[in-house]
Amino acid sequence: MTQKFGSKTTADEVLTGLNLKGKRFLITGASSGIGFETARSLVSHGASVVGTARNLAKAELVTTSIRDAALRGGGSLAWIELDLASLQSVRACADKLLADGQPFDVIIANAGVMATPFDRTVDGFEVQFATNYLGHFALINRIERLLANNGRLVVLSSQAHRVADVDLDDPSFEQQAYDPFVAYGRSKTATSLFATEFDKRHRDRGIRAASVMPGNSLTDLARHFSPEDLQGLFETVGKARAEAGLGPAELKEIPQAAATTLWTAIVADKDEIGGHYLEDCAIAPINDSPNPFADGVRSYALDANRAELLWAKSEQLISAAS
Repeated sequence: MTQKFGSKTTADEVLTGLNLKGKRFLITGASSGIGFETARSLVSHGASVVGTARNLAKAELVTTSIRDAALRGGGSLAWIELDLASLQSVRACADKLLADGQPFDVIIANAGVMATPFDRTVDGFEVQFATNYLGHFALINRIERLLANNGRLVVLSSQAHRVADVDLDDPSFEQQAYDPFVAYGRSKTATSLFATEFDKRHRDRGIRAASVMPGNSLTDLARHFSPEDLQGLFETVGKARAEAGLGPAELKEIPQAAATTLWTAIVADKDEIGGHYLEDCAIAPINDSPNPFADGVRSYALDANRAELLWAKSEQLISAAS
C-alpha cells in the first residue's frame, strides 16, 4: 500500500480528485467534531450521508456548512435520531433504516463520550461502555444486511485503548471502583475488538472492518474536563512520552483528525487494512510497551480470542436488557 498521507493530512486532502456520487455513508455522531468534518468532506465530494444525532433540532442548527458543501459538491445529508446509550433508541433507529431499505457502502461508527462522571444508562450499563461500544454493536449488527457487499465498517477507537483491556467479567463497574479514564480506555479497546471480529465474520461478502485512532484534537469530546484538568492531561502525556524517548504528542486540527477515518473508508486497500488498527493514515504497529501514551496498538486490542468472547458477552448483555 503506497503511503501518501500522514499525521498532517486533512480530510479534504485524502479525498482530493475523488467523485463519490452514488456512494452512501452512515455516520454516527455527525453533528459535531470529527463526525461533522467527516460528513462535510464526504458531501462536498458528492456522497450521500445519513448522520445520526441525539437531538435532531440541534443537529439541523449546526449543519448549514454541510448543506452548503453538499450543494457545491453534489452530495446530500439526511439526519436520523439515535441515542447510543438507549437500546430502545438504537432499535428504533435501526428499524427506520431497515424500513427505508437503502444500502450503505460504508458505516462509520464515530460517536462517543470520554471520561464521563459515573452513571448508568436506562438499560443499566456504564455510560462509556454503552455509548462508545455496546450501542454501536447493537445498531450495526441489527442493520448489517444494509452494508453492501464489498463495503467497509470504520470504528473509531483511541490511543486510550492502551490504558486498559476490556473487563469481560465486570464491564459496567458493578464490582470495582469507577475510574473515568479506565472506563474510556476499556470502551475503546472494545470498539477495536468489535472491528476485529466483524471483519472476520463478514469478509466472505467482501466486507472489511478496521478501527481508527483519529488523533488527539480539541472537540466536544473533552467537555467533561475542566481547562485545568485538560492542561494536566497534556502535561502527563508529554512527560510519559518524553520518558519513553518519544516525541511530544501533537494536537491535530479537526480536519486532520478526520483524515484517517476517510482514508480507511475510501482510499486504503480494504483487504490490506481489514482487521487492523490504523493511525495517521497507516496501519499501526503492535506496541505492547507499558506506556499508555505511546504510539501503536496493544496486541490485546486485536486479539481474536478476546474479540470472540466480547462478541458473545455483548449478545448476552443485549438479550438480557431486552
